[in-house]
Amino acid sequence: MSNHLRRDLDNLHRDVITMSVKVEELVSHAVEQLTKPDFNLAKALVEEDDRIDQWDVQIEEACLKILALHQPVAGDLRRITMVLKISNELERVADLGVNIAERAVGLIKGPILTFPDALPQMIRLAVKMLNRSIDAYVRMDSHLAREVIGTGHHVGSLQLQIITQLREVMQAQHELVEPAMHLFSASRHIERIADHATNIAEDVVYLFEGEIVRHQHSVGS
Repeated sequence: MSNHLRRDLDNLHRDVITMSVKVEELVSHAVEQLTKPDFNLAKALVEEDDRIDQWDVQIEEACLKILALHQPVAGDLRRITMVLKISNELERVADLGVNIAERAVGLIKGPILTFPDALPQMIRLAVKMLNRSIDAYVRMDSHLAREVIGTGHHVGSLQLQIITQLREVMQAQHELVEPAMHLFSASRHIERIADHATNIAEDVVYLFEGEIVRHQHSVGS
């Protein structure tokens, strides 16, 4: 590997880490909105999402520049490809964070709705999966990435519990239909964050082991 290519790859790695920190912070603030909605903070999250979009574009342009200038092969090419995928996953997570914040603000306008019992647990698990998938990339730890992949099904189980409880609420108390729908959408966005965390973890496994594990963990389940 040439010194120029090594430098460009190191810069790319740092850019992804910077972007991931911003995404983690956005998601953390977004889920807090569910218990402490704040119009001003929700607006600030939209602005932060715009900056994250710019990071995503910057990383994509850097990857394309490296491909054009250095024509990398083997492991270096795989690394660039995975960086492109991971940055795209992070950008989508940021979008979901904004969606959660917007749904949280919507909850202010309706009657008070008690959160489903499984929601706080699902939030904690999804955020943990995101943080650990990013840690796996930063630490180049495919074992940690595999642990993230193995926990994804728990989020789906919790989401089913949430859906069931919200349906019961809407059937019993029609005045709670609107806030229940806001909460259902928010929970769905949280579930999708966990899905993207799983995708990042799968990309990390491929990056450092060269093995494609996407969909393998669902076989037989």
